[in-house]
Amino acid sequence: MPAMKKDVVRGSRSGRPIMALLDLLGRRWTLRIVWELREDRRLTSRALRTACDEASPTIMQARLSELREAGFVALVQGDGYHLTPLGKELSENFQALSRFAERWAKWN
Repeated sequence: MPAMKKDVVRGSRSGRPIMALLDLLGRRWTLRIVWELREDRRLTSRALRTACDEASPTIMQARLSELREAGFVALVQGDGYHLTPLGKELSENFQALSRFAERWAKWN
């Protein structure tokens, strides 16, 4: 009997999309970039670095490239970086987590 072929998911050896997504989101500054671009904000690379506590330009560009490749962020020349429709959906999912974090902080 032939071995089952595993679906390939970019960034995941297991083939599980959730693992690839968690890997991407777990990289330093990735979540912060998505957070700063929420609510239809458009920020230049420099403004985004400032919003992210002066993160290293090298790391910021690497994360922005990864987020663009993943389809979460787009760059419009002269207008800056912004969330794509997929990125907005991701950001909306964080809103519930943000509300939970606020409640948790009061309890903690």
